[in-house]
Amino acid sequence: MNQLEFQWGKLLVQLQNQFGKKPDIDALLFLIGVRELGKMPEDFSKEEKQNLMHIATCKLLSRQGYYELEFADQDGWPHWKAVKPLPHMDLMAQENLLKENIINYFIEIDYFNELN
Repeated sequence: MNQLEFQWGKLLVQLQNQFGKKPDIDALLFLIGVRELGKMPEDFSKEEKQNLMHIATCKLLSRQGYYELEFADQDGWPHWKAVKPLPHMDLMAQENLLKENIINYFIEIDYFNELN
């Protein structure tokens, strides 16, 4: 097992212990999007849920310079702009890129330290 899969498994177990259900990537993107928006979950519409996942993806990929925060609108929703194109990669490479960035996000917010 490589380091990425080990850390990914550790994150999923800790989140499952906290929330009672093992999350998938979409659930993690939603969770990160809600955190970045700064509002507790309400009855988000399907479109808002997709926007939350987009916020998370942009936030995660901004670390590598693919996106840049442009502004937050009057309702507090962040808007991102693409600043460089993502390299062409297969589905597995895309998933690994997201996993790596999700793990780093949870490390940066001290999620692992909060649980220890």
